[in-house]
Amino acid sequence: MECQRCGSDRLLNVSGKTSDRCIVEDIDGNILSSYVPIDIGIGGGDYIEFEYCLECGQIQDSFPVGDPEWEDIEDFDEQDKI
Repeated sequence: MECQRCGSDRLLNVSGKTSDRCIVEDIDGNILSSYVPIDIGIGGGDYIEFEYCLECGQIQDSFPVGDPEWEDIEDFDEQDKI
């Protein structure tokens, strides 16, 4: 497989289990501590899973992605907010 940006074959797969507590901060400083958001290209649920290029740093997936669904939620449960 080749990098979708630079064509390098130096791709690395990353995966990890978060046990329900993935912390994500958006560009406006909003922070969500909950499951891995499924709509941002890094996995979903309890798992972080993505592939990236060691040559140029590009995460391999379909981009651009839309705004994450949780950005539209005005009032998170207190346990989901930091």
